[in-house]
Amino acid sequence: MAIVGPSRHARVSMSVSMSLMQGPGGAAAAPQGGLHAAQPYYPHHPQQHAVAPAHSQEQVQPDRPIGYGAFGVVWAVTDPRDGRRVALKKLPNVFQSLVSSKRVFRELKMLCFFKHENVLAALDILQPPHLDFFQEIYVITELLQSDLHKIIVSHQPLSSDHIKVFLYQILRGLKYLHSARILHRDIKPGNLLVNSNCVLKICDFGLARVEEPDTSKHMTQEVVTQYYRAPEILMGAKHYTAAVDVWSVGCIFG
Repeated sequence: MAIVGPSRHARVSMSVSMSLMQGPGGAAAAPQGGLHAAQPYYPHHPQQHAVAPAHSQEQVQPDRPIGYGAFGVVWAVTDPRDGRRVALKKLPNVFQSLVSSKRVFRELKMLCFFKHENVLAALDILQPPHLDFFQEIYVITELLQSDLHKIIVSHQPLSSDHIKVFLYQILRGLKYLHSARILHRDIKPGNLLVNSNCVLKICDFGLARVEEPDTSKHMTQEVVTQYYRAPEILMGAKHYTAAVDVWSVGCIFG
């Protein structure tokens, strides 16, 4: 039996209040070694970095932290190259150990190759001003206004149409990841970004990896937030499949 989802999520309007979508307020200083001190690592087309007109003090939004991933912190900042609001993820201590370096390399490689409407991708990777200070990496991604966790805990009621649209987009994004044999391994409401027009994107690939075809090889059990963890991981299974991500989706909407 085929499951038919909404053909266009834009058919459903979402009246989430702007105070919720903008997240916690308050100005904060930009992260050290951020956009102003860094250079683009991947070249882009000239029109993407065209100089934007000067903004008045009232128009410029302050940089502020908006979330914490599995192995990094995310800030909402203004890109000085074009004046666009973007998300800046800081990956600290990337060369602290071989395991940490492999994890960061894995995440960056995925973010640079993703091209899907429901999966967050990297827009740019910033280079340090000098190799002697190369201890952390900054990744620029699209900035979305909220996540599914904030929407669920808010007083904003969600209709069955909202739930269908969100579920459809999550499964659509997971199908894209699983078709590339990628396990996210940390599906939860906080890792599902949502825009004011109901566009949903899967984010935070700090625990993601390519599926292991050899069942004799052990895979780590320190994955997935406990409330969304599949039974095979809870029971100490040494090997698991993409089914652990689908179980997490069921925990969210079950």
